Parts: sequence; structure tokens; C-alpha cells
Amino acid sequence: MDTKLNTLKNAAHAGDWQKAVAIAAKFPRLGGDRNAILDAHTAYTNPRWSAGLGQDVEELKRLGKVALVRRFEIEAVV
Repeated sequence: MDTKLNTLKNAAHAGDWQKAVAIAAKFPRLGGDRNAILDAHTAYTNPRWSAGLGQDVEELKRLGKVALVRRFEIEAVV
């Protein structure tokens, strides 16, 4: 049986960060990484919204990746 966490890690290892962020964004407890993960999810799903708020879309994605690696101890190159 594949858990959501395993699916998230497999997506990250495959380089599918959008899928990994989408999975993590649904987790109820993300602690201090919550905002970075949710902002990255918004950057992937609605980049015009993030850009309209004056945010750097690519930087939000990068920070989301960093948060995933830290939070879920993913051994991947960010």
C-alpha cells in the first residue's frame, strides 16, 4: 500500500515538484513550513495570482521545494 507521504517522496525524487507540493498542501499539519508550501501550491496552480500580488513565482516554487525537503526529509537536489 502506498501512503500519501510515499507518493509525495516518489514525486519529488522523480522531479515532479508540482505533484509533490499539491500532495503536501492537503496535509493538515505542516508546522512552520505551511506558508511556503501553500504559497508554492498557489504559484503552480495560479501563477498570475501570485505575480499580481507582486510575488516572484519561481522563488515561491523554490521555497516550497526547500520546505518539502526540510519537512519530509527528502533526499533530493532542490
